[in-house]
This record gives sequence, C-alpha cells and structure tokens, in this order.
Amino acid sequence: MFDFDNFREIWSTMKKNKLRTFLTGFSVAWGIFMLVVLLGAGNGLKNGVMHNFRDMADNRIEMWPRWTSKPWKGMRPNRRLSFKDEDYYRLKIEHPEVDLASATVYHSDTLTCDREYFTGETNGVFPDHAKINFIEFNPDNGRFINDMDIRDKRKVIVLSPRMAEVLFRDRNPLGEYIRCGHIMFQVVGIYYDKNMSNNAPAYIPFSTAQLLYNKGRGFYNLVFTVRGVTSEEENEAFEQRLRASLAARHKFDPSDKSAIGMWNTANQMRMFDNMMNGILLFIWVVGIGTLMAGIVGVSNIMLVTVRERTREIGIRKAIGAKPSSILKLIIFESILITATFGYIGMVSGIGLTEGIDYVMTLSGANDVPAGGNQGENMTLFRNPTVSLGIAVSSTVLLIIAGVFAGYFPARKAVKISAIEAMRAE
Repeated sequence: MFDFDNFREIWSTMKKNKLRTFLTGFSVAWGIFMLVVLLGAGNGLKNGVMHNFRDMADNRIEMWPRWTSKPWKGMRPNRRLSFKDEDYYRLKIEHPEVDLASATVYHSDTLTCDREYFTGETNGVFPDHAKINFIEFNPDNGRFINDMDIRDKRKVIVLSPRMAEVLFRDRNPLGEYIRCGHIMFQVVGIYYDKNMSNNAPAYIPFSTAQLLYNKGRGFYNLVFTVRGVTSEEENEAFEQRLRASLAARHKFDPSDKSAIGMWNTANQMRMFDNMMNGILLFIWVVGIGTLMAGIVGVSNIMLVTVRERTREIGIRKAIGAKPSSILKLIIFESILITATFGYIGMVSGIGLTEGIDYVMTLSGANDVPAGGNQGENMTLFRNPTVSLGIAVSSTVLLIIAGVFAGYFPARKAVKISAIEAMRAE
C-alpha cells in the first residue's frame, strides 16, 4: 500500500529539485493544454461551417434550366431551356427516391398596406418548400401555404417578420389584406426569421404565382430531397438518371451538364465533413505529439532521478527494502507529476475554451442566425469548446502513460545490486 511516508519522501525529493520538477510538469501541462485548446478550436471551426448549413437539408437537390452546350439530333447548341410543369409532376413518378419536392416562381414587387410599402421578393412555392428549407412558425403566427391554397389558386400570402413589421407596425397582420402590385392578398402567416432580414421573401401559392406572373405554365427552379441515397456512388447514379429523364423530355444530350444546373448539398456536406475530419485528425496528431513530448520529458527526468539516487537505492536494498517498494516509489513519483500537472493543463485548457465561448456568446457571435441569401450571415467559428469526456479521457491516458514513463527507469533501478549501487558516485 502507498502510505503517507512514501508521499512525504516523494514530496521531499521534488522540493529539492523544484526547477526540474516544475519544468517537467510544465511540459506535461502544456501538452494536455494544447491538446484541449486545439480540439476546441477544431470543434469551433467545424461548428461554424456546419452552422451555415443548419437550415438546409443535407439530402437537398436544387435544379435550374440553363443553355445547352452540345448539339443533339440536329438541334444546335446554345439553346435556352425552360422547365415544364411535367418536370415537377413526373419527378416522384420517375424517381421513387424523391421525398419532398417544390418548384418556385420568383417575382419581385411592391407590397402595400395603407400608406406603408415594402419592396421585396414574392415567391410562389409548394407546401413542401417549408419542410425542405426548415421554415418555422412561432405559436399564433399563422401557417404556411397548404394544398388547398394550391388547388384553389388562392390569393394568400405568408410574410417575413420584417415585412410584417414595416407594413403593419404594431398591428396583428393575420387575416389582413395587402396589395402586391395590383393584386390583393390575404395574410395567413408570418414565418420565423431571427435575423429580421430585409431580403427574406414572402410566399404565395405556386399555382397563383404561375397564373399571375408566368403565363400559367413553367417555373424557374426545382428543389427536392431524396431518401436512401447516401454514398457518393449512389448520388452520381441518381444524378445521371435525373439528367437522362430531363434530357429525354427537353431534347438535349444527357451528358451535357451545362444544360441543367444542379446543386446537390449531399456532395457539399460530404466534402465539408471529410475536410473537417481531416482537420480534426491533424489536430489530434499535433496535440498527441505535444503530449508525448511531455511524457518523454517525464521519462527522462525519472532516469535522471534514478541515476542521482543510485547510492540511496543500494542502501535501501542493503537494509532489506524490497524491490517492489523501490519500484512503487519511483512509479508513484511519475504518476504524481503527470496527474497533478495533467489536471492543471486540462482545467486550464477547458477554462480557456469555455471563456472564449462565453465571450463569443456575450458578443452574439454564437447566435449568428443561419439561412438567408447565399453569403449572408456566414460564420466560420462557433462554440469553440471540447467535450469534458474527451478532456478527462486524454488526462487519464496521460496518467497511464506516466505509469510507463516511471516504470522503465524504476525497473532499471531494481535490477541494480546493492553492492554496485553503493559504489556509484
């Protein structure tokens, strides 16, 4: 058993070599401190990048028509394509992988209520648009476009919070009428937008927008989610089938990727995920390397300690000390150094990352809302903290490494015979 006398002896040895003990412990503390801080920085970078895509499904695909770049069956290149109604209505029939789907008709106009006005976008969409883009509603703030609005071509509108604030001031807009261009629409909902962005659009039924602004047919883009398509190979195969079906309907070369613009968020999320995992792996390698440097320092100091105390060890053996007691004494000294300074390094690292996170929260950097237009409200660093479990596990592994750092010098010490040890200078 490890008694208090052993601890006093170890403490006395450490006090005699204060600078050496401090420098050795500092290398251990610095190693665990750097590991925790680097992991916190890596998590902050990952959280920041992923937060930018929080309001976007990771299996979302968006398509829009462009110009052909290849001739096809006697037709010239550089033809301008346009989506047809069949492209939306046949999407789920031709591709069972499609889950949610919505088409969009874009329109910019001036919204007017009494003497107030607001110029912005009024997009015609299907009900699935809210689920695909994570559009949410606070309680008592109405609803989104529904199937009856689409079927009956209702003149209803869902406003952004900024539009509602400008047009209605302190009044409740639900059930009120506003003028969009020359057409009256009834307000049925105000969706949630924490940023209160001036660029956030209003939404009206797709069928109504198509009738009013697009001559009753066609649309500008198609957005949908897929299920059961996870790997890169499955995504590529699905995209090829998708382009082939559109090529047959619009008469262009299926290999002409210029004809249809396509943005597959699954590919981007996979790319970002691989990039973040690579960064975290690099951080682990650097952090563990720094940590191992501290462990090597402890091992070297234990070797020096054994060499300095060789005569003492010989005397202990001569008066009957067991090899196990000598082994235990040196190993516990190593453990005491690694555990104490490892704990200091862990607490310092966690304290620094939590302090940075607290400052970022106070300054609002952790509350930057996602969504909005592309490039808006972007953040690259958010919640730079590390899991307590990882920090504690790293410290425990450090202590285990400290056992080995002390074991090998201790094993060397107990192998020395008492006579040879007492002869040492």
